[in-house]
Amino acid sequence: MGLLTFSINVTLDGCVDHQEGIADNETHAFFTRLMDECGAMLWGRVTYEMMERDWPAVARGDQEAPPAMREWAVRLEAKPKYVVSSTRKDFPWTNSHHIAGDLRTGVQKLKDATPAGVLLGSGKLATELDRLDLIDEYKFLVHPRIVGHGPTLYQSGLPSTRRLELVSAKPLRSGAVAMHYRPAR
Repeated sequence: MGLLTFSINVTLDGCVDHQEGIADNETHAFFTRLMDECGAMLWGRVTYEMMERDWPAVARGDQEAPPAMREWAVRLEAKPKYVVSSTRKDFPWTNSHHIAGDLRTGVQKLKDATPAGVLLGSGKLATELDRLDLIDEYKFLVHPRIVGHGPTLYQSGLPSTRRLELVSAKPLRSGAVAMHYRPAR
């Protein structure tokens, strides 16, 4: 069984708006490494649609992008992508698959079938999966910004506090810090 790793950009005040992080070569290299280490991506519908809107064009070379972004896009194109959605059934982007039905069962089957692990990149979906105790580790890229708006991490709340153990912390040149945690057991 592979691990389910929740990874997302987050500001110091908890904002997970994808436009508020530092999008430099080092940040893209960080997320490319994370993606390379896992066997599949897992998103909710909203994140899938956001990614589907731009990254295939970058991968094809139809949209200008720095080398680190293009590398990310090409690798993302090839990576299996799983989407949880109750409102959309058709996911035409290359290597995209729908997870329907019971969330716990569907995600557990994905974890069981993906020994290299699954990288989760959707905030709302992470809240639901955390409530089901399915997240095995957290890899946050914490950006040195206070933005004063949402959406925020775990905005809809959790039933109880999650105690985490620090595995590693690595500062980037931008001042962002790559934080790796596992649940304290």
